Amino acid sequence: MSSEDFNIDELAAYLHMMPEQVSRLAERGKLPARRVGGQWKFSGPEIHHWLEDRMGLSDEVELARMAGALERAQTNEPLELTELLPLDAINLQLTARTRGSVVDQMAELGVGTGLLWDASKMADAVRDRESMHPTALDNGVALLHPRRPLASILAQAVLALGIAPSGIPFGGRRLTDVFFLICSTNDHEHLRILARLSRVINDDTFLASLRSAASPQEVHELIIGREQHIDST
Repeated sequence: MSSEDFNIDELAAYLHMMPEQVSRLAERGKLPARRVGGQWKFSGPEIHHWLEDRMGLSDEVELARMAGALERAQTNEPLELTELLPLDAINLQLTARTRGSVVDQMAELGVGTGLLWDASKMADAVRDRESMHPTALDNGVALLHPRRPLASILAQAVLALGIAPSGIPFGGRRLTDVFFLICSTNDHEHLRILARLSRVINDDTFLASLRSAASPQEVHELIIGREQHIDST
């Protein structure tokens, strides 16, 4: 059995649920699970992908609950997105006009921080993830990331943000013009970042201000204000 497996009690603690709830979800096929020796076992990577998919379908209340559970499962300091998003990883005028060129430019933004060391490897991994299921959302935002974290090419977790003013067909119901690249060093860190970022972008007024931002510094100020609002509610 993989060391990344959860049993029912471990997964219940990780998700801040009762063991009985986890068992019922597994029995109903609502959780990725398998039986080993008559006991439910849950693959860590599969659970992380299940959570990732849930975030894409959740409203603000559910996003807040999941973000809280992920924070409580960690002893780390509270996550602040601006600490992961250097000013030089923000490009408000992407010149890309295709899906492939967007991914390449976003990976180059990450490399420009000095925290991501291999743009081509990250870009290839993001394209592989996009071929499985596009990360474009209906609000015109795409949350680019590889299927699994690439810790070997990262000094630490880092975000990049690019805005393509004219928008690009990227798999969503509308043109996508806001692109975040999420580079994390492990699955749990990735989920924490994704949960936090999903809450931040879940507001049309914030996104309108982000799209009209005149500088990377203004982007930082907008995100700081949005995070403060989230934390106060």
